Amino acid sequence: MTLTAQSVYMLGGALFVVCALVILALSENDAALDKRVARVGGDLKRDKKQLESVPQNSLRSTKDSTIPLLDFIAKALPNPNKLRNRLAATGKNITLGEYLLMNALSILIVDLGLNLAEIKDVVIIPASVMLGLGIPHAITGFLAARRVKKFIANFPEAIDTMCRGIRSGLPVTESIRSIGNEMPDPVGIEFRRISDGVRMGKPLEDAMWEVAQRVNAAELRFLIVAMAIQKETGGNLAETLTNLAEIIRRRRQLRLKVKAMSSEAKASAMIIGSLPFIMFVLLSVVNPDYIQVLFDEPKGKVMLGIGLGWMALGWSIMTKMTHFEL
Repeated sequence: MTLTAQSVYMLGGALFVVCALVILALSENDAALDKRVARVGGDLKRDKKQLESVPQNSLRSTKDSTIPLLDFIAKALPNPNKLRNRLAATGKNITLGEYLLMNALSILIVDLGLNLAEIKDVVIIPASVMLGLGIPHAITGFLAARRVKKFIANFPEAIDTMCRGIRSGLPVTESIRSIGNEMPDPVGIEFRRISDGVRMGKPLEDAMWEVAQRVNAAELRFLIVAMAIQKETGGNLAETLTNLAEIIRRRRQLRLKVKAMSSEAKASAMIIGSLPFIMFVLLSVVNPDYIQVLFDEPKGKVMLGIGLGWMALGWSIMTKMTHFEL
């Protein structure tokens, strides 16, 4: 399997540009830091250690990337704030420029793999773009979903902490601050952000909605709505939050019960969906000529495409039947 000269030149040039941009960004960071340290007359090594010890969530930057080209592309996107919230939901310190760089590298790697597989040139470009953009999107979605699960797991205990603070006479803002100091992440860090927003002069409800857009958990929205209603109508906030914590716990128990009841159907779907591929591998080992007809003959390709299409349809239907939104 060989690459065409055009693909080799394109891949080599793209990798050279990416490496040059990364090196330029690193050199710009070091040069800027050296200038700042020299301007104040400090010790470079000592000040670098002090800067590294500062929490990253206390440092704010208005740029999406230190590379000017990536920063320009990030600001030119149709809805960059939505993508920034998606990256922030992962809990990782990923800037929009770094995410764009990941997409570019992913497209190059997929293009290289398709060229090595000797796929037709008509298919390589759209497939490289779709897979190159889809893989980082799927990874960030997985990280965000995993973080939301961790948030929901500790959220009822956070509400109980708030209730104890309110019953002891603390204001709501101090109770939220105590949650940020006592609860583990991601609950702790998100409530610290709410507390920091309130201390900077932002209304409590606005600070909580800002976090809710990033976390995207229904339980947090329940808390915000309950506190907003209590603020308008009055009443015992501690009792309201206690009832809310109990509802969230029952909701989690119901979700686990549904997961246990649908596990048999999910296992059946996995077994049935994997059988054709297992048989394909076994037949390829036992009698390769028998399977090769599907790739050599036009009718075989049509049958292979129809079979994969029906498999995808059946898999999607069984997935919808075994997943419930609670």
